[in-house]
Amino acid sequence: MSAPLSPGSPEGNPIAAPALAAGAGPCRLVHGPIDGAAVLAAVSAADAGGNVLFLGSTRGVTDGVTTLGLDYEAHEPLALAMLEELCSAAMERFSLRGCVVVHRLGRVAVGEASIAIAASAPHRKEAFAAAEWLLERVKAEVPIWKCEEDGAGVRSWLHPGDMRSGVGEGR
Repeated sequence: MSAPLSPGSPEGNPIAAPALAAGAGPCRLVHGPIDGAAVLAAVSAADAGGNVLFLGSTRGVTDGVTTLGLDYEAHEPLALAMLEELCSAAMERFSLRGCVVVHRLGRVAVGEASIAIAASAPHRKEAFAAAEWLLERVKAEVPIWKCEEDGAGVRSWLHPGDMRSGVGEGR
């Protein structure tokens, strides 16, 4: 039996789930589909009673406007380093047993996941709190930018943490 597949490599090729768990760190920037089951498996621990997986997906309609798709770009070295720091902080802050953040770059179609966050803790409360805390920190702090394409083909770049303009808040 083959190993379950996890998020694609930067070239878009799938990699085995053990590579996610045994890689340089718990976070990845990928250019292909995210395998939520592999992300969740990567945080599995015998003493974790709470295992949470959050998948953020592209909506077909945002604020009444049809969305054709999203494109993500990042300052990849800095974004990856910041994701790793956030996971490390979450491990300590919420007494986690495991923590993984995978963010997709490039084109993400409606219905596909753009981010996966998995957290495991002895109890569910800490795992849920960690996943939400991580999502809010990623959206506000990590240099990953989102471009929405609406039904008319108009493209708008957004960064939820950009407080100067307020554009993209809450998206």
